[in-house]
Amino acid sequence: MTDDIVSRDRGRKASRRGSGRPTIADVAKLAGVAAITVSRALRDPSLVSAELRAEIDTAVIQLGYAPDPNARALASARADVIGVLVPSLTNIVFADTLRGIYDGLGDGPLQIQMGNTHYSPREEERLIRMFLGQRPSALIVSGIDQTETTRKLLESADCPIVQIMEYGEDPVDMLVGFSHFDGGKVATNHLIEAGYRRIGFIGARMDPRSQRRLAGYRSALEAAQSFDPKLVTTTLTPSRVSLGGQLLADALAKVADLDAVFCNNDDLAMGVLFECQRAGIAVPHRMAICGFNDLDMMHVAYPSLTSIRTPRYEIGRQAVQMVLDRLAGLPIASPIVDLGFELKIRESTMQ
Repeated sequence: MTDDIVSRDRGRKASRRGSGRPTIADVAKLAGVAAITVSRALRDPSLVSAELRAEIDTAVIQLGYAPDPNARALASARADVIGVLVPSLTNIVFADTLRGIYDGLGDGPLQIQMGNTHYSPREEERLIRMFLGQRPSALIVSGIDQTETTRKLLESADCPIVQIMEYGEDPVDMLVGFSHFDGGKVATNHLIEAGYRRIGFIGARMDPRSQRRLAGYRSALEAAQSFDPKLVTTTLTPSRVSLGGQLLADALAKVADLDAVFCNNDDLAMGVLFECQRAGIAVPHRMAICGFNDLDMMHVAYPSLTSIRTPRYEIGRQAVQMVLDRLAGLPIASPIVDLGFELKIRESTMQ
C-alpha cells in the first residue's frame, strides 16, 4: 500500500514537471471562471466578488500557482494603443461614439487603432485576433453578440475590455450602453398612449440591436393585445433614407389602416416622412412616425419627428474613462453602466 502511494505521488510530481508550472489558464479552469477574471482578482481583489475571490484563492493554493515575474514583465510591454471595433465608420451613430472616445482620451500617450467589422461576425473575429496579436493596452468592442470563438478570445485577453452600445448582465469584462429592448418598448408604448392602434414596425439590416428594438416593440403591443405579425415590415438591406419610403409602401400594402410606425432608426423615419408627404398622407393625423437615435435632422424636420435619444457620445467617453481607470489601477465603481435613453416627443406623434 505504501509503495502504491509513493508511486502515485511520484507520478503526480513527474506530471507537474512534464506540464510546467501552473498558469493563469489552469487556475481559471479549476475555479470555473474566465482567465481575465483570475487576472483581475490577482491584480486587484476588490474588482471581483468575495465568492469569486474565495474560489480563485482556493485554486491558486491547490495548484501552487505563483505569477511568473518574467511573464509579467513581458505582459507589461504593451503597445500604447486602444483597439476600437465598430460595425460602421460612416454611420453617424458610431461616429458620435468615436468622437466621445477621442475626446475622452485627451492628449495622453495612448492612441486609437480603428477596426471596421462591417456587421460581420467573421470579420470581427479576424480583427480581434489581429489586435490581440499586437498586445494592445485595451479593447473597446461594439455589442454583446460575439461568436463563441470571439468571446473566448476576449475572455483570454490580458487587457481591459469594454463592450459598448448595449446593456446586459454578462459582459466579458466591462460594459457601457443602454437597453435597445426597453427603447423599443418605450417608443411603442408612447404611440399606444397617444391613441394610435395599428402601429407598424419598419426595420432595415436587422442586426442584433435592431432585433432587440423589434422585440421591445412586440412586447408592448402584446401587452396591449394589439400585436399582428403583418404589422412588421423588415429587410436585411442596409438602411438608407429612401428605403424608409419603400418599406412604408410595403407596410401599407399589407395593412391599409396602418396609423403609426416605429422605425428602427432615424434614416428610415425620415424616409417614411418623405413618402407620406409625396403620397399626401397627413402626419401625424393620418400617420404617426417615431424613429430611434434622435439625430439632429429629427428636430429640424417638418413636422419634427419623435425619436429615442441615445447617449452615443457619452458611451464613448465613459468607455475610454473605464479603460484609463483600469490601466491606472483605480477601482471601477461598476463594470456594467446603463446610461439609459430619452424619449423626445415631437410633432410627428402629437395628434
